[in-house]
Amino acid sequence: MQRPSPLRSAETPEWVSRLTWSLGSIVAFFVFWEVMALLIQHRHLPGPSVVFAAMMREAASGELLYHIGMTLYRVAIAFTLAMLIGSAIGIALGRNGKADRFFDTWLILFLNLPALVVIILCYVWFGRTELAAIFAVAINKIPNAAVTVREGARSLSRDLAEMAHMYRFGYWRTLRHVTLPQLAPFFLAAARNGLSLVWKIVLVVELLGRSDGVGFQLGIYFHMFDVAMILAYALAFIFVVQIIEFGVLQPLGNRVNRWRR
Repeated sequence: MQRPSPLRSAETPEWVSRLTWSLGSIVAFFVFWEVMALLIQHRHLPGPSVVFAAMMREAASGELLYHIGMTLYRVAIAFTLAMLIGSAIGIALGRNGKADRFFDTWLILFLNLPALVVIILCYVWFGRTELAAIFAVAINKIPNAAVTVREGARSLSRDLAEMAHMYRFGYWRTLRHVTLPQLAPFFLAAARNGLSLVWKIVLVVELLGRSDGVGFQLGIYFHMFDVAMILAYALAFIFVVQIIEFGVLQPLGNRVNRWRR
């Protein structure tokens, strides 16, 4: 019987090593940024200390939290709509070859349609309303979700489906215990890609046609050439998105992939 190596048991856990490298990399980036700002000495390249001071002032006034909250609200609604509709389309196309061949051209068309065109058309057709803004963001994301989930639906195991049929699982038990676990990694991939895409499009939507949100604030400070405030809002929102990634999506991914171990 092989005995565990004392050297291996004393190794640093992987997550501690990754966290250490990540923190070290972030600190090195901010140090490099601060040094470059000190060397260049230009108002259009403020250092991180100036940016964080601006962020604290905006947070103390309540403006930062309000505008981030409005952007997150739009991201949540548009993301949920796009995932529900895109996943349904992807499953339908992945399980029906004729429909897939017919609508494949449509998917390619919408995948290559510039997001800015969709946003402008939605504002022209429906006015600069909240509904038009969310609709424009969802339309841009739906084709991506549909394509990712369609690949998962195409690769569903016939053996597992036959086993479920042989043991008379029924539709709902087959969906819950056979189909959805196989599609879970594709749902997760679509969600991760979608989140990174949706929040960037939401900023453009707010810049062009809303009166609040992070995109609206970026537009104001762009006209004032206030780079410190632009970076303050950008970094604050990136921080929020990272919390969602590490606090929600990664634990969810580990949970849905447990059945593969």
